[in-house]
Amino acid sequence: KMLYDNAQLARVYLHAWQATGSAFFRAITEETLDYVVREMQGPEGGFYSTQDADSEGEEGRFYVWTASEIRDALGGEADGFIDAYEVRPGGNWEGKSILELAGTLEQREKLADARATLYGTRELRVRPDRDDKVLAAWNGLMLAAFAEATRALDRSDYRQVAERAAGFLLRELRRPNGRLLRTWRDGEAKLNAYLEDYACLIEGLLELYQTTFESRWFVAARELADTMIEHFGAADGGFYDTSDDHEALITRLRDLQDNATPSGSAMAATVLLRLSSLAGDLGYADIADRLLGQMQPAVGQYPLAFSQWLQALSYALAEPWEVAIVGDPADASTRALLAASREGYRPFQVVACGAPGQESVPLLRGRGLVDGRAAAYVCRGGVCQAPVTEAGVLRAQLGRT
Repeated sequence: KMLYDNAQLARVYLHAWQATGSAFFRAITEETLDYVVREMQGPEGGFYSTQDADSEGEEGRFYVWTASEIRDALGGEADGFIDAYEVRPGGNWEGKSILELAGTLEQREKLADARATLYGTRELRVRPDRDDKVLAAWNGLMLAAFAEATRALDRSDYRQVAERAAGFLLRELRRPNGRLLRTWRDGEAKLNAYLEDYACLIEGLLELYQTTFESRWFVAARELADTMIEHFGAADGGFYDTSDDHEALITRLRDLQDNATPSGSAMAATVLLRLSSLAGDLGYADIADRLLGQMQPAVGQYPLAFSQWLQALSYALAEPWEVAIVGDPADASTRALLAASREGYRPFQVVACGAPGQESVPLLRGRGLVDGRAAAYVCRGGVCQAPVTEAGVLRAQLGRT
């Protein structure tokens, strides 16, 4: 159970729920994130790297079941559960069963109490070991998942999880000179960070800003981006995986393909495009555009190896919506505008929000209330529409009804 798998899967299911409204996708998102809180977040706030698949010398022992074990735990409720999860005498994994629901979401909900009982029984088993290293890049991916899920699912507890993680990462993995370290364990941070560490943490911080609208997260993201450009940038406009003062290497590598996690360069392009929208600084977008231009032949020939590049390219071509909402975030009229901006699946949009005079995020600068009321300003492709104060009008400006 890798942290990066859970982080990326949670966002995939979250986006699927936003796009379709399927309660099943929402349930999987929440169960995945709840698992991470329960099993993979340390008391300091950071997320651990992995949880082993095996315990007591057997792969999957903690998680798999036999029909007799289910009957012992559930008694008279067991037969319905066994049928719904198609638990067979021979199992589906080395004589036992990984529980896979064959029925509908409604059946799943009816079996919630039975699952809770089995969960309690499972807690008596010997737990799998964990690798309790905290890695900057993987934590950035998970931070982004919790931050985005907070606002999409209206889960205030996820906000607390995300803020604890972000505070820990900036406190423990960022040195006084602003440089990142890659790994932390038992109170000690070490090893120079790689490009992916910077880019993924920037992604998480930008998502957290757009959830909380606390400018400190945006400021930290921009500072890390400037440091990333300074120390990882190449003369041809690309990025190296290692910094200019990393341990001596024969050559500074560039891993441009996605693997189990996104390419550091692709994630850098992605976050620089979003940062450009929030910061009103085309310099960030210019760097990303050069990267995308360099990658065009490879991406065109082998697109499945470059999915994060395709996400960055989609954002660049989409002319993203830039939404600035000016008003007290605690005010009902401001919240109504925010809710309208967050409806549905909006991958090509950034949102800044703050009270009048809060200008640490450049997208808010020069914008104020309208007739004393909270107002939303929508720009796209360098063209800005008239500010609006009604949520319904904002929906229309954003292409919704």
